[in-house]
Amino acid sequence: MAAQKGSALLLKIGNGASPEVFTTVGGLRSTSITMNDEPVDVTNKDSLGHRTLLAGGGVNSVSVSGSGVFTDAASETSLKTAYFAQQNSTDGSSAQTAAFNNYQVIIPDFGTLTGTFMIGSMEYAGEYNGEVTYSVTLESADYITFAAV
Repeated sequence: MAAQKGSALLLKIGNGASPEVFTTVGGLRSTSITMNDEPVDVTNKDSLGHRTLLAGGGVNSVSVSGSGVFTDAASETSLKTAYFAQQNSTDGSSAQTAAFNNYQVIIPDFGTLTGTFMIGSMEYAGEYNGEVTYSVTLESADYITFAAV
């Protein structure tokens, strides 16, 4: 994969319609993705001094974070609305998952991650003589698909 412009790494939020339309989250200056596969250690006395992991036994997760300049774009309003919708649905039922939104992360010349995420945190900040900034962290809430370019 050749070098890519950082601005081409995009976070998009879905509108929940059918077919779903994804809109780029506005104002972001930086975006990062972390993909995890939690191992399950099954090491025992028969492992001959080597760690043994259970194949396919871990929990996969994807975390996405971004920060940028607050522009009051419609996509930022969608993030705020999504955050408060999930906070008002905390009874532990499947209705809570329905309150989460679908997102896409576009990785240039690599592929697209698509799936349901919850907003783990949102932060707004501003300096006296500077712009208002925001940051958001998303945590996967279901299976995340990957489509190669």
